[in-house]
Amino acid sequence: MSIINSFKTIPTTCISDAMTGLNNLNSSIKPLKEEYKVVGRAFTVKMPVGDNLVFLKAIKEAKPGDVLVVDAKGDTYRAIAGDFIVGLAQTLGINGIVVDGVIRDVVGVKKLNFPVFCKGTAVAASGKSGQGELNVPISCGGTTVHPGDIIVGDADGVVVIPKEHEQTILTKATEKVKFDELRDQKVSGNRDEVINYLNDFLSKS
Repeated sequence: MSIINSFKTIPTTCISDAMTGLNNLNSSIKPLKEEYKVVGRAFTVKMPVGDNLVFLKAIKEAKPGDVLVVDAKGDTYRAIAGDFIVGLAQTLGINGIVVDGVIRDVVGVKKLNFPVFCKGTAVAASGKSGQGELNVPISCGGTTVHPGDIIVGDADGVVVIPKEHEQTILTKATEKVKFDELRDQKVSGNRDEVINYLNDFLSKS
């Protein structure tokens, strides 16, 4: 199984715990639909506020399976894309879009059932002056993202897994999933086990 497929089975909460919470995007960046899950390597987009021409270039140049991660400077006035442009990304095999900014045509975008993680929606479109950079280190949601980092997003938010540490983080995150499952099996619905767990946890704090 590829490392990308391995991360598809792990919730962002466990991945975050494996990285001690250091590589989470700001909690304002959420999926448009709670059921969305996105996993893939970052194709980074650095764009000026209100100018999305470089985003269109990114859609063209990114590989199928990539996740477009967009540094839109947190702007919430001008949308980086609407349903038409998001549909183009979907057609070309992009896995999803994560943006420190907003989109528009939200009803149409939701109908695509394509993972979009953003700060919300807006009415105004972006201009197209042509500035910006592709596949460079960016800041998105307060977190550094390098091209090729693994991006995982779900209902709880988005985490960034640095490429150079991805195998170690996968191992730790998988162990956390197993630990949580065993803990739940042990204490779920059992009052005595709940009390024992709380006493043990509090004695170590």
